[in-house]
This record gives sequence, C-alpha cells and structure tokens, in this order.
Amino acid sequence: MRVLIAPDSFSGTLTATEAAETIAAGWRDHAPHDELTVLPLSDGGPGFLEVVHGALGGDLVSVSVSDPLGRTVPGAFLLRDEGGRRTAYVEAAQACGLHLLEEGEQDPAVTSTYGVGELLAAAVDAGATRIVVGLGGSGTNDGGAGALAALGAGDAYALGRGGVALAALTDDDLAGLEQVRQRFGEIELVLACDVDIALLGFHGASASYAAGKGATPEVAQQLEAALGHFTDVASRVVQVSTDLLSGEARRLEREPGAGADGGLGFGLMLLGGRYRSGVGTVLETVGFDRLLSTQHLLLTGEGTFDWQSLRGKVVAGVAALALEHAVPTVVVAGQCSIGRRETMAHGISGTYAVARSPDEVLTALADPVGTLRSLARRVAVTWSV
Repeated sequence: MRVLIAPDSFSGTLTATEAAETIAAGWRDHAPHDELTVLPLSDGGPGFLEVVHGALGGDLVSVSVSDPLGRTVPGAFLLRDEGGRRTAYVEAAQACGLHLLEEGEQDPAVTSTYGVGELLAAAVDAGATRIVVGLGGSGTNDGGAGALAALGAGDAYALGRGGVALAALTDDDLAGLEQVRQRFGEIELVLACDVDIALLGFHGASASYAAGKGATPEVAQQLEAALGHFTDVASRVVQVSTDLLSGEARRLEREPGAGADGGLGFGLMLLGGRYRSGVGTVLETVGFDRLLSTQHLLLTGEGTFDWQSLRGKVVAGVAALALEHAVPTVVVAGQCSIGRRETMAHGISGTYAVARSPDEVLTALADPVGTLRSLARRVAVTWSV
C-alpha cells in the first residue's frame, strides 16, 4: 500500500517535518511493508521556508531581525535563480510569529511586524526581483505598519508600536510610503496567505484572530478601529491601482488576504503585493499533484482541526486535490472539533484526534511525539490493507 503522509505543523509542539516523521514511524509500527512518502507541508505560516527549501533547494541567507517586541532573533530567507530572475522566499512568522512570544507576552495591541520589513529589505538588497512571502501564524495585528516602517515608509515610532497606536496616525507619519512603493515597483511581490479574509469587519483580522493572540474583546474592538483609521490615512497618502470594472480605486482592505497575519497582507498590498493561497503555492512548489496521483491513501493533519482548517489551510487544500484523484483522505490532529457531515463534504474519509478530553490534552503536550506516534499506529490498524 502506498501512503502519502503530508501534514502541516502541530503548532506549539511539532514542526511539519517532525509531525510527518512521527506519523510515519507510528504507521510503520503496524505496517512496516507499506510504501510511505513523507511530505511536510505549510499554508504559508511557520515551516514555510523549511518546506520550500526542502523541495527546491537554493541558498539560505541568514539575517538578524526584530521579533514582535523588538528583540533581536535569527532569521533567514531562501534565494534562488528561477527563469532568469532572482527569487526570494520569506517566512513572515520568523519575525512576527506567535511562537516567538511567551504566553504572558502575547498582546497584539503592542506587537509589531517591524522584523518582517527587515527580512524584505534584506531580500531586496540581495538582488531579489521576485519575493514570495509566506503569511500565517503571527502574533501581531498592526496592519503591516511595522513592516512598512522598517522599509522607510514613515515614522518608525508611530508605525512600529503595534496596532492600537495606529489610531493616532497622521498623514505625515506615512510620508515615505510613496517612495517605498516606487522601490517595490519593479519587484513582483507574491503573498502566500494562510487565510483569505479581508482586513476589517466581522470576519476580518481583529474580529477573527486577535483573541487567539492575546487580545480581550475590548482590545479587539480598539484594534478594529485603529486599523480602520490606518486604511483611511493610507488611502489619502497613496493612490492605488484602479479596479477595471468600476473604474474606482481598489479598496485594498477588502481584498482577499488583506487580513492575513493581522493585516500584514494589507500593508504589503500597499507595496503592490498580490494575494495567493499559501497552501496552493506550497502544493505547486512541491509537486503535490504529481505525487498524489500514484498513492492509495493520503494522511494529513495539524494541531487543531477546526473551522479555520477549512478556510485556506493545508488539510482543506490537500483533501480537495485528493478528491479529484479519488484518493481517500484521513486527518490526524491534536484535537478535532468538526463533525462528520462537514468533513465528508470536503472529501475527508476519517478524522482521528490525539486528545479528546482535557486530561488527554495535558498528556499530549507532555509527550507530543509519543502520543502522535501511538495515534498513527492505531490509524494504520484501520486503514492499512
């Protein structure tokens, strides 16, 4: 039996590579003669760079950048010559990821994407004319203002203090934005986003994800208002491209992906960035469709399989392609909160959770490798033939 093992990371416990290898080990415990293909994946969030580098090779360029609270952390970007152009692959989470913060430090009111701008500046300085930025897993909600500050778009103090501070932004604070836009005018900027949400509204960045980054409901409302003010200021300072149908200026805050990474998508769209599905980008890069066509079973997974998993995440992306190839999809996850009717509608044949109770969650966190390996072994008992 040929099994393709292609999970995302199990956030906070295992990288995608670690998760894939652990699942494979558990499967082999029961079915050692099955032919396994291990393929770690990413939706643009943490692990994006590792997955792309593993698939494409290229040169990893090390840099030092700022984390969400301004501390220096190691980072890197991937540099490759592709079709006569120099392409850089950047993982935003290396600079603004939630995993860089201790639980008591998580506060999207003050965290900043400044380090992402430093990564982009380094890629440009290295000669990149095409930059693919993986967006996902951030601990920030500043609309990309910090990243713009690092690139020279305006006052670093006004732009780099987190989302809530943007409520006091003035037009003068973005005085350098047009110059930065011109600098990026010759650069193709691809935004490989983990979600397709807009910046504002009931399904926007603040309403949907700020709480998971440490915000109270009151702070989430403050962030929503501050980002709304930020978009107003930005729209006065620069003239974005015109919508071909309406003839009016595009409202970037309404674009799919503008709300990705706490609005970092919006900030990069001000520089000409274009949304693309993060998982779609990764699947194309690793040649997933070609690999899948030869398999009997697809085994995927992530830390928490919930409603967000069905909106641009790895599980939904691979399950859709598996359905086209008539390959059954099985999901293994730390926790599952989606019913069978919903999973079947997305072509998923089975779901299995490491933890189904609070006590089991604690056990899984204490031994993520052992518990996931044990689950994979039980799945193999059911599915290996």
